[in-house]
Amino acid sequence: MHPVTPLRRAWAPVAVLVGWAVHDPDQAQRQLTRLTTTHLLIGLAVLIPAAALYGFLTWWFTHYAVTDTELRIRTGLLFRRTAHIRLERIQAIDVTQPLLARVAGVAKLKLDVIGTGKKDELAFLGADEARALRAELLARAAGFAPETAHEVGEAPARQLLRVPPGVLTVSLLLTGATWGTLLAAAVVPTLLWLATHNLWTVLATALPLVGAAGASSAGRFVGEYDWTVAESPDGLRIDHGLLDRAHETVPPGRVQTVRLVEPLLWRRRRWVRVELDVAGSSNSVLLPVAPREIAESVVARVLPGVSVPTGPELSRPPRRAARCRPLWWRGHGLAVTDAVFAARYGLLRRSLALVPHAKVQSVRLAQGPWRRALRLADVHVDTGANKTVTARLRDADEAAELLRAQAERSRTGRRDAPPDRWMA
Repeated sequence: MHPVTPLRRAWAPVAVLVGWAVHDPDQAQRQLTRLTTTHLLIGLAVLIPAAALYGFLTWWFTHYAVTDTELRIRTGLLFRRTAHIRLERIQAIDVTQPLLARVAGVAKLKLDVIGTGKKDELAFLGADEARALRAELLARAAGFAPETAHEVGEAPARQLLRVPPGVLTVSLLLTGATWGTLLAAAVVPTLLWLATHNLWTVLATALPLVGAAGASSAGRFVGEYDWTVAESPDGLRIDHGLLDRAHETVPPGRVQTVRLVEPLLWRRRRWVRVELDVAGSSNSVLLPVAPREIAESVVARVLPGVSVPTGPELSRPPRRAARCRPLWWRGHGLAVTDAVFAARYGLLRRSLALVPHAKVQSVRLAQGPWRRALRLADVHVDTGANKTVTARLRDADEAAELLRAQAERSRTGRRDAPPDRWMA
């Protein structure tokens, strides 16, 4: 790893002390009041070398190697761990640069691998070295010979869309969750203080609410700043981040579900947010905000041959569904095309989910006692990303036919689907 990597782990002994102080704040406060200047200097003289030694040893015992068939990562100071990652099972490799890493000119690689819920990572490498290694690993995953893979280089990309900071700011201001969390962070602690006059109770409630408010507004702006989508032979590339820069890839053929989300206040501007479910990957956002026409053109690149159903093409549940979900039943809709199973739900915050037939793993029909009496049923479609898309409140006969037909569409879709390969 890069020589600055020890700094990544050097904070661990400090974190132990901070955790102890948070766990028992009264005891920590008493101990701090007893400290003299001499005791404090002695403590720093012990803590700083211990942190530096721990960071150095974790760096010293971390290695990686690339063989003809796999990437091996060996880590561990006391307990050794060796990860053997087969190259053909790599789905995506993301290059991320936290703020301090950008200053130091280093980056880390995060690897999405089929069958693993947690990403393995290499941190830190020089920024140029990280991109070169990423290109070589993707070339090998695509089937290039080891002796030529390092010569392939990073595939060229063509920019499709860039989200302006002004548009991102307005979209956050027009999101109800932003104002809801800010209002809760202001009102709830005030009411608790008036009721209890207990500072610790107020702080214990206020801090999580302030954190949630920050994450839903400033946190999203910082994370989604300068969002850029580009098209390349190895998939759609996504670059974003104000402080921490991330360079992600949406793997071709691995997208299980695409969702177009329309908050109520966005509809006048015809803006949508595009989210993804990718098998074995944590990539979940394709576009934070974009005009609907542009968003649909990007979706067509993720799901070739798929057109997004419009409102008139989505059939509503029968009117008796209002007895189960008054008013909200109008937000549900369903459309089944030759390419996708499309289900819409939500009245104030609409979400339209598109599942290609080839990605459907199982289909289920569910009916509770009340819905059986009303001759209504839900049809659940399970995907390879361990997620479910549901067509709710359908007529029972329609749901039974949909269950049978969808099973057949999924079988033929998997049979006719092209292989999922890099750089196709």
